[in-house]
Amino acid sequence: MVHFLTMYQRVVDELGRRIVAGVWEPGDPLPVENALAAEIGVSRGVLREAVKALVAKGMLHIRPRTGTRVLPPEHWNHLDRDVLRWKQAGDAAALLRDTGELRRIVEPEAARLAAERAGPDDVRALHDALAAMEAAAAESGRSGYVEADIAFHRALLDAGGNRLLGSLGRAVDIALEHSFLVSTQTPGAVEASLPGHRAVVRAVEARDPVAAAAAVLAIIEAAEQEIAQSPGMPGHAG
Repeated sequence: MVHFLTMYQRVVDELGRRIVAGVWEPGDPLPVENALAAEIGVSRGVLREAVKALVAKGMLHIRPRTGTRVLPPEHWNHLDRDVLRWKQAGDAAALLRDTGELRRIVEPEAARLAAERAGPDDVRALHDALAAMEAAAAESGRSGYVEADIAFHRALLDAGGNRLLGSLGRAVDIALEHSFLVSTQTPGAVEASLPGHRAVVRAVEARDPVAAAAAVLAIIEAAEQEIAQSPGMPGHAG
């Protein structure tokens, strides 16, 4: 069973990466089952299960007599963890742009809700995540900083008491991780981000929705500037 699951995930990854990379265009049929299974080096049964997984993600569609065809990106579940991973590997710049836009739309309003609704446990979770960020920033390797940063923003979404927002935060963890990794590469970026996060906690504790939203927006804008200056990003001067 373990071997089957390993092979199955490998095939899901292989097919998913090919679709995201445009190896097969929307509307294209997948190669004949026998040929594709032989090319990848798996049984037809494993291939079929992998195809079912991609159907569930909105990337493939199966029709009798016409075969399995690739669906356009607007049908994909872009919050699926696998799809996010494949997009990160295929077009990291586009994923960073989409993540930034999503954050601008969601996080300021989530911060407003948090300032209005957060209970003692919610505030404690924000403090704990902030403390973890500060501790990681003080370490030479800073290996845990991004993880702590993600925990902070997840706690902020949870603090608003809207379960859909909380689920959204967990769904986009991979996109946030990618964004935070890039935005903290610039020297001094980690230290510069801490005051903004402290401001969020103060505003939530003070029940100040306007200040909470403004503090989060400032964090997002600073991250966008750091990303734009990161090596390898379009327009970066070097």
